[in-house]
Amino acid sequence: MGNIGAQRFLPDEASLPALREAARHCEGCDLYRDATQTVFGEGVPDARFMLVGEQPGDQEDHEGAPFVGPAGRVLDRALEEAGIDREAVYVTNAVKHFKFTPRGKRRIHQKPTIGEINACRPWLEAEMRLVDPEVTVVLGATAARALLGPDFRVTRHRGEPVPRREGAYYVATIHPSAILRAPDRDEAYAGFLADLTVAARTAASGITGPGAP
Repeated sequence: MGNIGAQRFLPDEASLPALREAARHCEGCDLYRDATQTVFGEGVPDARFMLVGEQPGDQEDHEGAPFVGPAGRVLDRALEEAGIDREAVYVTNAVKHFKFTPRGKRRIHQKPTIGEINACRPWLEAEMRLVDPEVTVVLGATAARALLGPDFRVTRHRGEPVPRREGAYYVATIHPSAILRAPDRDEAYAGFLADLTVAARTAASGITGPGAP
C-alpha cells in the first residue's frame, strides 16, 4: 500500500482516548503489517512535559506501551535525577509501529524512513495539540526531524530551548538508547541528564538558554 499517511484514520473526536483507539487501526504506512500492535502515547493529558522518541522497540511492541524497555529504564532514572516526575509527563514516539529486520529469533531495530515519519506525523501533531506541553523533549534525530524539520541537528543544538509557541519550548537531546550503545556510557548519560535538567529549569522558569537558572 505504501505510505498513504495517517490523516484519513484520525477520529472526528478530539481527545487522547479517541486518538489512541483510532490509531489501533492505522494503516497509513506498511509498518503495521509486521508490528504486533500500534504503540500510542501515554501519560496525563495536561502534562507540562511531552517526551517524543523515534519509535517503539521490541519490548514496547509486545507490551503496547512506550519506553518500557532498556532505554525506558535509562529515561526513568534521568527524569528522576532531573527532577521531572515520570508520572506527570506524556511520552510518545514520532512513529507508532516497530520497524525491524528479523535475525534468527531476534528482531533488530531499523530506522524509519522519511516517508514513514511523514505518514505518521498526523498522530504526533494531534497529540501535540491536545497535550500542548510547556516543554517538549525531543529524543534523537528522528523525533527532531518530525518536530523541528530536516535541517535541525541534535548534535549542534542539544540542550538549547527552542520556542514552540509563546511560553512553550522544545529541548532536543539524544535518544536514551544511544546511551546504551555509547563507548562511554557515563559520559553519554551525563550529557543526557544535563539536557533534561535544562528542560526542567525551562519549565520552572520560562527562561530560555543553557544558562537558565
